[in-house]
Amino acid sequence: MSLSAAQRRTILGHPAGWIASGFGAGLSPLAPGTVGSAVALLPYLWLRELPPGIYLGVVLAVFVLGAWASRVLVARLRLEDPGCIVVDEFVGQWLALALAPPGWLWIVVGFLLFRLFDIWKPWPVSWTDRNVGGGLGVMLDDALAGLMAGAALAALARAVQ
Repeated sequence: MSLSAAQRRTILGHPAGWIASGFGAGLSPLAPGTVGSAVALLPYLWLRELPPGIYLGVVLAVFVLGAWASRVLVARLRLEDPGCIVVDEFVGQWLALALAPPGWLWIVVGFLLFRLFDIWKPWPVSWTDRNVGGGLGVMLDDALAGLMAGAALAALARAVQ
């Protein structure tokens, strides 16, 4: 979906729009979800250095902030889960990589697994996507996809190491 100039002003005219769009990553005209997931790797490089409890605390805080920002942006744009909202990709990507072993290969595999689960939407991701609305719904389906991708990544890492 292409955004009009008025929609872009609506997004960037409110702090919730900046947060929900991943500080503009979601404004990409091509594959905003994939762009958002890729941009999420930059703060991940810092996050992965944190103790696990703090890492999960940051992810939870961004989830809550993202649910608020997404709710505000959904209401302002009058669209349910618009593609420009990518803060959910940030959370999902970080959950997918939470248990990733060190190394760029595992980051790439975690990125690809998250994109797979986010696009494929196996149950319960698909159920959540259809049945939970508003800001919580925007965030929750990607968080579940991230948890599933993280479990797959951990199993794969365990199998090959």
